[in-house]
Amino acid sequence: MMGDDALQGQHILVIDDDERLRLLLRRFLEESGFRVTDVGSAGEARQLLDGFIFDLLIVDIMMPGETGLEFLSDIRDGNQVPALFLTAMAETEHRIAGLESGADDYMSKPFEPRELVLRIRSILSRAAAQRAAPSKTITFGPYSFDRTTGVLMHSTGRIHITNAEQKLLASFAGSPDKVLSREDITEAMDSSMRGRSIDVAVARLRAKIEPDPHYPVYLQTIRNKGWMLRTDSPTGGGNAAS
Repeated sequence: MMGDDALQGQHILVIDDDERLRLLLRRFLEESGFRVTDVGSAGEARQLLDGFIFDLLIVDIMMPGETGLEFLSDIRDGNQVPALFLTAMAETEHRIAGLESGADDYMSKPFEPRELVLRIRSILSRAAAQRAAPSKTITFGPYSFDRTTGVLMHSTGRIHITNAEQKLLASFAGSPDKVLSREDITEAMDSSMRGRSIDVAVARLRAKIEPDPHYPVYLQTIRNKGWMLRTDSPTGGGNAAS
């Protein structure tokens, strides 16, 4: 976790159409040692991102016009700045949608400001560690995956995967050819994905990497145990099931 000294110079962009909440967030985050810029729409945020570099985005999901989900999904191809969603909706499908659009974490309104700061510090710490870590590439079949950059390559070119899919694949790539339970994955992803969300994310990732997602050869289900990324052979083991 980053200390207070490491927070100096960390620049956060708050995107929310609720002016009162923006002002409260700005005041609290500045008191916590961050630099803060706030805007009321995705359009204003996009203009700032064209000319400034931010360390973190805090994005409200439900904004008039372009939603936070649409905004983050749109910028993700060219901008991997860490992002945290604020949402008044706590249902699982909205959490999944947020992570799939490229968010690193989310918080439901109303929230405890001190918890928000802890979440921000955790995201920034992970981002700093990724930048400092040497490249770690793992291969399976015609694919190669760089755990540091989150880039997935096929022999024919790059495969686009969402930020949530990058983190999920990195969890498996960190323990290749080993079974990971739901609990293992939840821990590896700092609880940003859990329960049914993992099943949905595995299915979506399989749709992008498996010749036939119904009969996976790389990201296999190990019955009653979890999943395994098989890197030593393109054929499944006897105890694997789709």
